[in-house]
Amino acid sequence: MKYDVCIIGAGITGAMTARKLAKYALSVVVLEAAEDVAMGATKANSAIVHAGFDAECGTLKARLNVMGCAMMPAETAELDVPFDRCGSLVCAYSEAEMAHLEQLLARGRENGVPDLRIIGQKELREIEPHISDDAIAALYAPSAGIVCPYELCIAACEHASINGVEFRTGFRVSEIVRRDGSFLVSDGRDTVECEYLVNAAGVYSDTIARLAGDTDFDMRIIARRGEYMLLDRSEGGMAKHVLFSCPSANGKGILVSPTVDGNLILGPTAKAVDDREDTATTDAGLWEVQCGARHLVPNVNTRAVITQFSGNRPTPVGADGDITKSDFCIRPSACVPRLLHLAGIESPGLASSPAVGEYAVELLWGMGLSLTEKETYLPGRPEKIRFRELDDAQRAALIARNPLYGKIICRCETVTEGEIVDAIRRPLGARDLDMVKRRTRAGMGRCGAGFCSPRTVEILARELGVPMTEITKCGGGSVILNGGEK
Repeated sequence: MKYDVCIIGAGITGAMTARKLAKYALSVVVLEAAEDVAMGATKANSAIVHAGFDAECGTLKARLNVMGCAMMPAETAELDVPFDRCGSLVCAYSEAEMAHLEQLLARGRENGVPDLRIIGQKELREIEPHISDDAIAALYAPSAGIVCPYELCIAACEHASINGVEFRTGFRVSEIVRRDGSFLVSDGRDTVECEYLVNAAGVYSDTIARLAGDTDFDMRIIARRGEYMLLDRSEGGMAKHVLFSCPSANGKGILVSPTVDGNLILGPTAKAVDDREDTATTDAGLWEVQCGARHLVPNVNTRAVITQFSGNRPTPVGADGDITKSDFCIRPSACVPRLLHLAGIESPGLASSPAVGEYAVELLWGMGLSLTEKETYLPGRPEKIRFRELDDAQRAALIARNPLYGKIICRCETVTEGEIVDAIRRPLGARDLDMVKRRTRAGMGRCGAGFCSPRTVEILARELGVPMTEITKCGGGSVILNGGEK
């Protein structure tokens, strides 16, 4: 089969592009190297929907950030994904930093960020009682928000899937050949043929550009590792807004933020790494996170950490080696017909993603892709049950309908057997423990999956019709149980 469009990469950029293309009468396939979608930078970032005052005026990054932030409430509502427009605060600690807030204010207003203003120390204390006494003012952006990035990505992929988009995971592209006007994309075992190719490969987008023969693609992508600490829900009230210090040349610095699930997140660091898949955490990195967080919220309780993690952002580097003024690289190839690059999309890539998806479709149309809207298009995705958010009457009705919702599997997160079964049976359904975790939160609580994992393994084996010894943590050889020898 020859596809109209092939998207390489199922992070939030590729997912949103697939979602927007799903509206049209096209054959679309998404290729992802990992065993699940959302496994790169999308899985491990700050979960912030940035307002849009950071990006340089006139850049594509600035335009798409503000557009994407404005689109996010409607996108998340349609996809049934929790979103909290909690607002953000960039805190100043000196007169020099006050001057920087003024610059950010002017830039944000020029970018079109709504309702930006600088608030004084008194108002800052009123809305953030745990903020450092040394903070003298803050830039307040009420349009900023928070969302679960991997849940948004999974939801977008589910929506695309029910509208006919095909997903192939475990497909690590190793060769791209142009033949008779088509692209032949191979992983060494299988080959996909397509008319249009979209490069949304994150930290590997420069590699894909070279494989596709784009000799004019002069952008180099480096991986910058960001380390994080996630605190228990007991600490979620320490911040009501996304809290930033004044940014530096290395990025927005360490933040303190609530999450949509009620936790508190601290981070990230920003360190270039040679291995694009090196997502280890380090003593030095986590110490930097703690110190940066305490600069904002001195009493933050880092003894309540339930996990730490890191993710690698795809940072574009220009020919002069400068990373401080980089823009998104979203453009058709100058030398390879029907190749579209969605590259160098680091922060604010999550906030920009709905707008990036729409812009990608516009560019593909300009490149000659025929767009005819489907009569059978479905705007949402299948209902998702979140048992812990229901009241007693709703829970009783749900259990009466299906008794599996009356069996709590994950006590920390109040996740039921019914929800785990749903996650397995949904489009792009779960096949391992981590896939269940990302779709239901089973195993994301303070016990670190110590209690729920055995039961989740049993449910996966039963639903997938395989022995428990074949169930893995995260695909590959990560088996949970070893049957031993007889």
